[in-house]
Amino acid sequence: MNRTSMRPWAATAAGAALLVSLAACGAANESDASGDESSAGSSLSGTLNGAGASSQQSAVNAWKQGFQTENPDVTVNYDAIGSGGGREQFISGGTSFAGSDAYLDDEELAAASERCGGGDVITVPVYVSPVAVVYNLDGVDDLRLSPETLGAIFAGDITTWNDEAIATDNPDADLPDVAITPVHRGDASGTTENFTAYLAAASDGAWSHGEVEEWPIKGGEAAQQTSGVIQAVSGGSGTIGYADASQVGDLDTVAVKVGSDYVEPSPEAAAKVLDAATPVAGRAETDLALQIDRGTDAEGVYPIVLVSYQIACQKYDDPAEAELVKEWLTYVAGPEGQQASADAAGSAPLTEDFAAKVQAAIDTIG
Repeated sequence: MNRTSMRPWAATAAGAALLVSLAACGAANESDASGDESSAGSSLSGTLNGAGASSQQSAVNAWKQGFQTENPDVTVNYDAIGSGGGREQFISGGTSFAGSDAYLDDEELAAASERCGGGDVITVPVYVSPVAVVYNLDGVDDLRLSPETLGAIFAGDITTWNDEAIATDNPDADLPDVAITPVHRGDASGTTENFTAYLAAASDGAWSHGEVEEWPIKGGEAAQQTSGVIQAVSGGSGTIGYADASQVGDLDTVAVKVGSDYVEPSPEAAAKVLDAATPVAGRAETDLALQIDRGTDAEGVYPIVLVSYQIACQKYDDPAEAELVKEWLTYVAGPEGQQASADAAGSAPLTEDFAAKVQAAIDTIG
């Protein structure tokens, strides 16, 4: 059965990916007047507020626990209102940082730069995870789908589970004559943007509604945030949806056709997408936004992946706020933070080279 098991993923991913030791973190520790590195973290105090992607929720909870344990006088608040809401709150100055499954578009970037006093915006990928296609269909626990079939299902053009296209992908399955209920996010969602980006790139026109953050068509069932999608798929019959793999639980997941093979979601398969990613053109050195090759046919790659960012300012009016943000991001992107999210959410830790680029951007905060 295609049950998603996050902890085995995490153990494999953590062993496979090396993370960089962050010199900047050590430098911050050495700056403590006593010279005692073990006490430097406890000198931080204050409240740090963030908001954004619900896909990051499990990882953020782990990051908060680790960071606040090291810094007991710091409180980190994170409101998982969705990527779009998180970016809006950050741009308006309501939070110190945002979590987002999509990087800032050009209009948002201009507004964020103004919010940051005209300085550069920090955009760092810190969470890499598959977006699993989840389903609930009695008697079928091993489902394979091509991108063309997936696109047609979510576009509303394939409406029953025994459709010929699904049968072609699953010749050995006993597919019932049951209506398909596609479940999508009802809120502005970076997960939706990543999922529709894949459909637009890989479905050969079966999905013609583009890469969007808000679901563009009527039909199916709408649910709020990742937890709502999981609840709707779990509580229905003949349902299918999409969600960050860390929150799939006991739901079955689809193996997606890539080239001539079918690939199930895993951190290792998702992390391979980054090897072919290219930086978004025209961005500052502190903005590590990435263009993902969603239509890849490379062996062993799982192409429905979200690369989730934390977004912050390079400059803050309050030096104490800047210090909190810098230390928080350093922890999140560092070995302990990446291991914590791997353990809690099954994410793929950043590789050594990429983690060094992320830390270089974080080091400019101040």
